[in-house]
Amino acid sequence: MKYPLQEKIGKPELLVGREKEFEELKKWIANISKKLSGSRVILARRKSGKTAIVQRVFNRLWRENGDVIPFYFEIAENKIWYPMFAMDYYRAFASQYISFLERDERLLRSPLSLEKIREYGLTKSLDVLAEDADSILHDKKEGFHDLMWKTAYSAPNRVADVYDQRVLVILDEFQNIAQYVYRNEECKGEPDESMPGSFHSLSESKIAPMLVTGSYISWLLNIAGKYLQAGRLDEWRINPYLIPEKGLEAVYGYARIYDEPITNETAFLINQLCMSDPFFISCVMQSRQPDRNLATEKGVIETFNYEITDRRSRMSKTWNEYIQLTLKKVNDRYAKGMLLHLSKHSDRYWTHQDIKDELQMDLDLDEIREKLILLVEADVIEWGSSDIRFRGLRDGTLSLVLRNRFEEEINGFAPDLRQEAHKQIRELKREKKRLQGMLNNLSGKFAEYQLATAFRSKKWFALSDYFAGAGDMARLNITCVRQRVPLQRENGKNMELDVVAESECGRVIVVEVKKQKTRVGRSAVEDFAEKVEVYARSVSGKKILPAFLSLGGFAGDAMRLCEKHGIRTAERIAHF
Repeated sequence: MKYPLQEKIGKPELLVGREKEFEELKKWIANISKKLSGSRVILARRKSGKTAIVQRVFNRLWRENGDVIPFYFEIAENKIWYPMFAMDYYRAFASQYISFLERDERLLRSPLSLEKIREYGLTKSLDVLAEDADSILHDKKEGFHDLMWKTAYSAPNRVADVYDQRVLVILDEFQNIAQYVYRNEECKGEPDESMPGSFHSLSESKIAPMLVTGSYISWLLNIAGKYLQAGRLDEWRINPYLIPEKGLEAVYGYARIYDEPITNETAFLINQLCMSDPFFISCVMQSRQPDRNLATEKGVIETFNYEITDRRSRMSKTWNEYIQLTLKKVNDRYAKGMLLHLSKHSDRYWTHQDIKDELQMDLDLDEIREKLILLVEADVIEWGSSDIRFRGLRDGTLSLVLRNRFEEEINGFAPDLRQEAHKQIRELKREKKRLQGMLNNLSGKFAEYQLATAFRSKKWFALSDYFAGAGDMARLNITCVRQRVPLQRENGKNMELDVVAESECGRVIVVEVKKQKTRVGRSAVEDFAEKVEVYARSVSGKKILPAFLSLGGFAGDAMRLCEKHGIRTAERIAHF
């Protein structure tokens, strides 16, 4: 897949486990062509994958070059003067629009000037673009800043209308438009908090619907309710956590991409301790914890503890930024105590009377409710079904950070998160079958990586520990494991070996992996035997130990052919 827009997530493979969300968006986008889709807002706390999702949507639509033209604009947390914001917005839209038409991804990285946009519009008979550029340049000169902004924000809808097209307007971190755009050039005083009102009527457009995101949920919903009116943005809340199987998939994927040594057992532990949170997993994988070692149980626990408790860690810095922004209005011991309590007991809703009784507070009920409402507005707790019921966010990562930050201040003792992790792992080990089952279920996607991981972590083993069949019984000391090793036949045909593991003794394990559920036939074995022969010629002097892992099993003639060529076989990864 082509990725014309550079995604913040980095390597595209880092975005895993969001198939459900993309399937939902696929249906919604398909209806844009029919003028059936209304505007949406994706709501979730920071580092939940919202930006990764919408940027991937942009790239897919750009690559498909279909009926829906994508426009992506991030509203950054930087102060900006009103007319400059208008120009930035319009130049981004016009450049991305032209990029889509011309299939020129360079324009996504270097937006065109207004003069170049005007020139393109005249050359291609796209009058709207030429007239818009003229209008913005004229209004800038005359100081008509409101007119500049009106031309900019209405452009996607007008272009879609005039040329009978469909445009998807993606606005990332929409709430920032009310906080960082200033009417004065020095960006002093108060920002223009009415900016979201510009999109009041446009949010109902069926030819250029909006897909907006927001990390500060209550703040964004207040903005939408005040300036866009209820119902104009269909709310879609996404969970920052993946299901356990997808979380484990993320662990394997991140470990491969970051080249971080793990074992199949520690992969499971990392996923459990990080609660299948992709951001938490990535923090652990890239942690600066001294002597980090994610191939051992102790190393995993130490890294987990460091990311939660050390203020220099990536996880702590990220959450500290979030907490500082959201708790500006609430910074007293009572509020922190309520926040900590609700976060630790987020399995139920609490009334202000419940909290007064439970925490034995010497505040009256109105004072307690007032502080709870401020916590709701700060996006760290949520409303219940009535105005007197509240619940902590069901966010285990936030709960850990809050406990580390406030528990000693509130309760007089610091939590021992390291000891709690050890206890959790002891409980997991009593569920050995669950571990084995989950790892086996993932083999369909990660069999090669699981096998390579096992080879790396075991070091000394005999090939018979993993594969059945006659052959060399020597114990191997693995020094190098590679995946997807390219080969080329003499006639120029390109081939690939799934796993190659070199032993200190000069032996080399060469493994073919088939992940489909159907049984492998004779032709697949013949193809592998040819690969082994080609590879053997390229590493003369080394003894090749061929093996074939087929999760779907082997047909009778395929098994006999494996025996003839001395290829060991397996239908699952026996040792984790």
